Amino acid sequence: MLFWIICATLVAAIAFALALTLIRPRGDALPAEAQDLQVYRAQLAEIEKDLARGVLTADEAARTRVEISRRLLEADRALQAAVAGGDAPRRATLAAAVLTVAMLAGAFVLYDQLGAAGQPDAPLAKRLADADALYRARPDQASAEKTAEADRKDAEAKAAAAGHPVPQPDPKFVELMERLRKAVSERPNDPQGLVLLAQNEMALGNYHAGWEAQRRLIALKGDKAEAEDYTRLGEFQTVAAGGLVTADAEAAFAKALEMDPKDARALFYVGMMMGQNDRPDRAFRLWDAALRVSSPDDPWVPEIAQGIDALAWLAGEQDYTAPMPVPNGPSAEQMQAAQGMAPGDRMAMIRGMVENLNARLANEGGASDDWAKLISSLRVLGDKDRAEVIATEARTKFTGRAEDLAKIDAAAATPLGTPEAAAPAMPGPSADQVEAAGQMSDSDRQAMIEGMVGRLIDRLTTQGGSAEEWARAVGALATLGKADQAKEMLAKGQAALAGDAAGLATLEAAAKSAGVAP
Repeated sequence: MLFWIICATLVAAIAFALALTLIRPRGDALPAEAQDLQVYRAQLAEIEKDLARGVLTADEAARTRVEISRRLLEADRALQAAVAGGDAPRRATLAAAVLTVAMLAGAFVLYDQLGAAGQPDAPLAKRLADADALYRARPDQASAEKTAEADRKDAEAKAAAAGHPVPQPDPKFVELMERLRKAVSERPNDPQGLVLLAQNEMALGNYHAGWEAQRRLIALKGDKAEAEDYTRLGEFQTVAAGGLVTADAEAAFAKALEMDPKDARALFYVGMMMGQNDRPDRAFRLWDAALRVSSPDDPWVPEIAQGIDALAWLAGEQDYTAPMPVPNGPSAEQMQAAQGMAPGDRMAMIRGMVENLNARLANEGGASDDWAKLISSLRVLGDKDRAEVIATEARTKFTGRAEDLAKIDAAAATPLGTPEAAAPAMPGPSADQVEAAGQMSDSDRQAMIEGMVGRLIDRLTTQGGSAEEWARAVGALATLGKADQAKEMLAKGQAALAGDAAGLATLEAAAKSAGVAP
């Protein structure tokens, strides 16, 4: 209360001083213009005295008299203008007073919303000490799990009361879990059983049992346990604690980072722990490091991207740009799958791979082998100009390194190719459907086709589907003369296939072939 009394007194004093300044008259001080008039009149009188004493001749006295008279007239006009200006208009004075009062009142309201009246000053050393105390006062794993379980039950009860009961697991899955638990108890040294048990207990919401199984797995592996095993343990413990990174989880993450300093998941969780304990400076460094070693589809990347700019500001990084990850290229499984693709789909996938490699080298750089791969790939695709530009850039990066330059030159000598990414063939009706359609009337045939297309659209809209199916729907609608619906289906397909470069290329090629591409 004393704080508010002091603030109110100071504000009242300031407001009174400002109001007094605005309202009171200017007083009787002689204007500067009137003083000038007095000086010039005195000079005119002196001219007559100097003329009488013979100091000035008659001509000199006349010229001086004219000059001083001119200055006298100018001073008189200035005095009249000053008098006309006078004091500030009363309305302006009142407006200024009202504005001052409003600003002072607004300051009180703003402080009431954002301020902390009862809080003392918090210098850096004290804030760090408070953060350390918060860190040390974290609840242990058991206490955090107990609190989290109570919160979950409360949320479930509220959801049920609102008519949204928690979905129950499939009875068959529950039965399988019982069998799995029994099998693990009978074969406690089976690592694969423990892996399955830990994952499925977490999926069922039995978080404590999940991380206990993971801890048993690590103990079973002994020295063969990997960083990923410890990271998973820490993650399971964090989930069980309701998102709080406890000391037990922190120890697991620390072990993972000791084994693999570039474990992005562990970096993410340790950074989250620092944020929970009022150390945004450390959280920022950890999340920045996590971004630099993450893949675009890692589940923690969106959360980091959403909060890292604020952390950077709190950490004093004013001109920070988040190093968002770019795709590193296809996996072995994707390359194997490409072998069974249609030529058009395979070419679209290859182009997507090349663009991903180009983006990574532009943002992060890379070894000479990567640059050589990009250059040779562009030449094989027939993109001669881009290949030459990138080869020139690569040579500047590897100046003076003969072995690396030889790789670049060899790639730049790759024979040019001219492959064409043909539009994929549109899947058509079966042989039986074609035979039946041949015996129909035109109207019946049209109705059958529209029915097939309608069912395809319904399934894609509700369940999704492959790129070829989306392409088929777009092409069919265009063939039926429904261009607007075809464009709408194209937009839905692009949204459904976002992130699938090969699928998007398939869809867009079909739309272009059908004449509905934007």
